[in-house]
Amino acid sequence: MDLKPGSRWKSAVCSAEVIVVRATKDAAARLECGGHEMNAAGASPTPGGTLSPDFSGGVQVGKRYVDADSGVEMLCTKAGQGSLSLNGRLLTLKEAKALPSSD
Repeated sequence: MDLKPGSRWKSAVCSAEVIVVRATKDAAARLECGGHEMNAAGASPTPGGTLSPDFSGGVQVGKRYVDADSGVEMLCTKAGQGSLSLNGRLLTLKEAKALPSSD
């Protein structure tokens, strides 16, 4: 799976769609949603997949999801019921940095 910055991916088991913000150099990286490998945005979907209960936390539009081990960062462009994972590791919601106080 070629995760390049700017590439778009669509879930095979729910309505989630993401854009790669930061990629990994690992050519064997496997981006998943709902426990199943994601498809490139223009590719035909893989039929018959069901959402895995272990990866059903959902994703929210406009939120960024990261993998601390590889540095991969995704931006969710369409919400879905599946959770994002990379090589079986759940991606975590990226927290906003606190602004300094102006006092």
